[in-house]
This record gives sequence, structure tokens and C-alpha cells, in this order.
Amino acid sequence: MLSLLAAIAAASAFPALGRSGGLLHLDLLSHAGVALIFFLTGLGLSTHELRHGLSRWRVHLLVQLCTFGLFPLLWCGLDALLGRWLAPDLALGFAYLCALPSTISSSVAMTAIARGNVPAAIFNATLSSLLGIVATPALLVAMVGAGGHVSLDIGGTILSLGRLLLLPLVLGQLLRPVMLKWHHRYKRYTTLIDRWVILMLVFAAFCDSVEGGLWRDHGAGLLLAGVAGAALLLGLVLALSTWAARRIGLGAEDEIAAVFCGSKKSMASGVPMAKLLFGAHPALGVIVLPVMFYHQLQLVACTVMAGRYARRT
Repeated sequence: MLSLLAAIAAASAFPALGRSGGLLHLDLLSHAGVALIFFLTGLGLSTHELRHGLSRWRVHLLVQLCTFGLFPLLWCGLDALLGRWLAPDLALGFAYLCALPSTISSSVAMTAIARGNVPAAIFNATLSSLLGIVATPALLVAMVGAGGHVSLDIGGTILSLGRLLLLPLVLGQLLRPVMLKWHHRYKRYTTLIDRWVILMLVFAAFCDSVEGGLWRDHGAGLLLAGVAGAALLLGLVLALSTWAARRIGLGAEDEIAAVFCGSKKSMASGVPMAKLLFGAHPALGVIVLPVMFYHQLQLVACTVMAGRYARRT
């Protein structure tokens, strides 16, 4: 969180450095960085664990319905109630957040801490990331495209996402038998690479937005609205996913996997995908704000929940 705030502050102070065509030419590095993130994700995925988690179909159904069904429905309801008081670009950011897939690393980590069904969490988080390549742009157009907020070439967008996200991920899986020992040996550094790429993308997005008048046209109220909206959305999803898991009779371990995977949204996918989906949109920094706030809030809330789950008898 401190690093993200530092990236925003640096972009606000020196926007000419990271803007498109700026001194650092970060726009040229963005696609390579996105591909690298998903290549490392493919290296880290255990095929054995994915197969082991395949049989829990009720968990899978609940997670994917929450990720790609409940979130968009909540956005439609909240937008109808509160959308008039939100800046249009921030509202678009919340729509984008609700269309994103679940995250892999923190979903699995929180499920393990809480003594939940880790193989099911691995399977669902991975499946969600793969489905997101098609589902995220399609949902985004269905939610806000008709209103003229965003115009996407669905076919071209899916092909671009497949080339820059799916292809490196598959390549990482194919090279896993050869590079697995290397990946384990340097995992500390590969994790840092992943985070530095995300910081680079956030910095570049905010440089473009600051140059486009982000702080001139908006004030601190934009940040407060982003935090409040992310907190409201997270609270609703955690409550509803927990209720649904108990309603369909899931055991404690399966409930943990369903709640943690079904309530999360991926910043590791969200920031790179935003760059691909929105290109050089002048308000890209505002669009990714809800994703950044939601990511931090979900880590705090789910850490508390994981500790409570772990203390059960």
C-alpha cells in the first residue's frame, strides 16, 4: 500500500516522466511487463493441485457466480442508487472492478491460513483468471458500453488479452517441469518483479491522468468516494457469499474457499488489463483507483476473517 501511494505521489509530482511518450517510455515497457507477470504466474501454478480441487463442483459454481454474477448485479443496484453522486470516470472504475476475475495468490494464502480447502481455492482462482480473459471485457461492455462510457472491440480485445495474458501463462505451465527448481530458488525475486511491474503500470497510468488534469478537475473527495465505495462493495460481497455458502450446505473448509475466492478481485490482473482495455484513456488513473482500494481492503478484512476461521475447533 505504501508503495502504491508512493507511485501516485511520484506521478503527481513528475507526470512528464511516465506519461505516454514521456522520458521513461513506460508505455513501451507495459506489454512486456504484463506478459512477464502472467508467465511467472504460469510457472507457479501446480497442475497436481488443480486436478485435486476439480471435484468440488458446488464450490466452483458459487465462486464463479459471485465473481462474474453477484458483483455486476451489485454494481447495477449501487449505480442506480448512488451513481449520480460519483464522477463518471470513478463510476467506470467501479464497473471495471466488478467485471474483474478473482486473485490467485492471496485467495490461496488466506484459505491456507484459515485451514480451508486449498486445492479448491487454487482451482477456482485459476479458473476465474482464465475466464476473465473473455468475461471481463464482455461484462464491461454489457454494464457500461451501452451508456457510451466505453467502446470496445470485443473480438480484438479478447485476442489481445489472449496473446498478452493467456499465451505467457500457458508457456509458463509448459516450461514448469524445466524451470520449477529455478522458480523455487528465486521465488523471492520473481515476486518482487511481479510487484515492480504493477507499480510501474500504476505510475504510468497516473502520469497520464495527472497530465490530463486529474487533480485539477478532482479533489480529495474522489479518493474518499473510492475508499467508501470499495468498502461498501466488499462488505456486501463477504456477507452475501458467506450466507450463500451456508445456505447450500457447504462444510467449513469449502465455505472458506468459496468466500475468500468469491469475494476477491485481482489487482495483478486488473492493472495490466486496464492498460490493454482502456489504452491511453486520460482518466486511466481514476479508473484503476477502485481496484487498488478494494485490493488493500480485501487483504485487511480477509486476514481478520482467516484468523477467526483458523481458531475454530
